[in-house]
Amino acid sequence: MIAAAIVAALLVAGCSRAPQPVVAATGPARSAVNRLQRDINSLIAATADRTTWGVLVRSLATDATLYALNPRKLLRPASNVKIATLAAAADQLGWDHSYDTRLFGVGTLHPGYLEGDLIVVGSGDPTIDDWDGAATRLFQSWAEQLKAKGISVIGGRIVGDDNAFEDETLGAGWAWDDLSGSFAAGVGALQFNQNTARLTITPAADVGQPPIVGVAAPGAPVALNNQLATAAADTAPGIAIRRLPGSPVVDLRGSVPLGGGPVFRNVSVDNPTQYFVNQLRDALEANGVDVFGPAVDIDALAEAPKREGAALLLTHRSPPLSVLAVTMMKLSQNLYAETFLKTLGGRDRPATSDAGRIAVQSTLTAWDVDPADVVVADGSGLSPYDLATPRAIVAVLTHIARDERLRGPFEASLPIAGRDGTLSLRMRGTAAEGNARAKTGSLLNARAISGYVRSADGEPLVFSILANNFGRAAGAAEAAEDAIVVRLAEFSRQ
Repeated sequence: MIAAAIVAALLVAGCSRAPQPVVAATGPARSAVNRLQRDINSLIAATADRTTWGVLVRSLATDATLYALNPRKLLRPASNVKIATLAAAADQLGWDHSYDTRLFGVGTLHPGYLEGDLIVVGSGDPTIDDWDGAATRLFQSWAEQLKAKGISVIGGRIVGDDNAFEDETLGAGWAWDDLSGSFAAGVGALQFNQNTARLTITPAADVGQPPIVGVAAPGAPVALNNQLATAAADTAPGIAIRRLPGSPVVDLRGSVPLGGGPVFRNVSVDNPTQYFVNQLRDALEANGVDVFGPAVDIDALAEAPKREGAALLLTHRSPPLSVLAVTMMKLSQNLYAETFLKTLGGRDRPATSDAGRIAVQSTLTAWDVDPADVVVADGSGLSPYDLATPRAIVAVLTHIARDERLRGPFEASLPIAGRDGTLSLRMRGTAAEGNARAKTGSLLNARAISGYVRSADGEPLVFSILANNFGRAAGAAEAAEDAIVVRLAEFSRQ
């Protein structure tokens, strides 16, 4: 079996005392379950004894526990937090929930002319992006709709109204040195390109000269502090990027090799609302709608324009939550998760992450998940404050599997081993390929994988595997996690 080969390979790497599962098998399948437990013990022992493991495997058919190691130990779940976020969003908002973005005309409408401001009111739509030209086409259609209503000139400003969400864009406890990365982009009620800008770094013609750095979206509110240098041709690119909270300044240090091709980096944008209205204003101008005033964030105005009596000019709706969930889970998209969390906290405006965390916790408590087994700090799992037990994650997954309202779209959103998403390159050529559906998690010193798999007998199993505190040897922990899932796919009671 492939799992047995992986066991042997990991054992060669170094062995420590095997952990002992807390559950003993009974009945005619005792020997098969015991073999499964011994194999999982060997896989875990072959990592390093400094690693802290939490593992729970249960049968969805019988509720029997097949393996348990530290099932109630609180560990960092990394992006397995998204399981709870999506579960609560689906339960509380419904799979049909979508986000609307509305354009209002404030002032007097004349033939061909709006004497006043155009206000863009967002509710958190995370899907308006231009990575493949979609936003270009969308904004073009908005320009055409405005012209069809007789508006080809806007005499005032483009105002971004982001008041549906609180002003705090970042998650609790996020590391300052992560904040320049696109995976740590803050969220807002108006969002463009997942609040990320792409930098193109092109070597200069001579060693020692600064490379040329361009921003793919000219309207991105990013100020570049380019301290990069062009290095000798035989060197590797080495680029460090930093952006402090609340600052648009992106510091770039390091070097790129002479004669090399362009190097691309994605960076987060500090003010998502300004990013959005800048792009919209430029797009309207490019598509025949003249705008006389600037693009502004409503929070920057001493007196915000009043929407009472304003004309609703158009409404755009995002795809439903069932579609957005696929992007979030398969790509482990943090911005989507944080958007869902804030949306859950939106019973009173503005929506807040604190209220969202309460909504997630109350949903899990209603499902009989022990509140002591989960600490929710953010929606994505990027926060080091997040904690969960394997027991809690398995309980959530079990509830979803048995709830007709939730099961189908949730399972469809999970990465499939060897096929797509964050599992596209993992467990290929094994019994788990095309079989296991699971959410991965990855942080410094933490790896996680939790989901569903069918055994060789077709028995549906639910599992959660969390590994923490392994230093920097993440590869061994991840390989052991994969091998455990493969072993579950190979398991037979015969």
